[in-house]
Amino acid sequence: MNTGAPLTDPKYYAVVEATWPTAATRSLGPVTLREGQGGGSRVSAASVEGVASEAEIDAAEQAMRALGQDCLFMIHDGQDGLDVQLAARGYVVKDPVNLWLCPIEKLTDIEIPRVTTFALWSPLEIQREIWIAGGIGPERQAVMDRVTGPKAALLGRYDDKPAGAGFVAVHDGVAMVHALEILPHQRRHGMGAWMMRQAAIWAAENGAHEMAVLCTKENAGANGLYASLGMTNSGQYHYRYLSSGA
Repeated sequence: MNTGAPLTDPKYYAVVEATWPTAATRSLGPVTLREGQGGGSRVSAASVEGVASEAEIDAAEQAMRALGQDCLFMIHDGQDGLDVQLAARGYVVKDPVNLWLCPIEKLTDIEIPRVTTFALWSPLEIQREIWIAGGIGPERQAVMDRVTGPKAALLGRYDDKPAGAGFVAVHDGVAMVHALEILPHQRRHGMGAWMMRQAAIWAAENGAHEMAVLCTKENAGANGLYASLGMTNSGQYHYRYLSSGA
């Protein structure tokens, strides 16, 4: 399956793991299982290092079901064999994801207007409410709590009212933004761009030299935002899940 440029540097997978961590992992041969506790695909998907036999995939499926999770695998770049293997077992492609990158100075060159954005930890109740309104409930917010490195909750304001919330964390010199949500009635005022710039300013103060963000390919608005900021679409990955009819 060819869905875009490969995410060639494995360090970015490590950045994803550290800045949006699963609750627990364990290995079954070459398969790494993740216990997401309702935190979404990124923290629940199994991954494969090398080659997994059909029996090892069978065992992974049983373990995922025992956790009450869907049978879900993340397919890294270069894993064409795994992609074909899972497709033959009835797995369906889900959520191809773009990785956007840029040097941090690309987002720190413009001064942010006063009282427009803030970076703080722990999140305020209004930030949690904005996330919930955007479908980022307590289980996904718990993922943020699990991050052990530098992290911040982003708050955006427009016209003296709350406008958006986001999350940023740093690992190995890379700051990755997650859970960026703008309230529907506060969109089209440039808040997403200002909040990305706030994330970069905070990240530079916390040792980062590069900004990163993940975005599903189907989210045209968000992909357009990151392109407009001068970020580069630098890779992709996707998931496969076992549909209920398989």
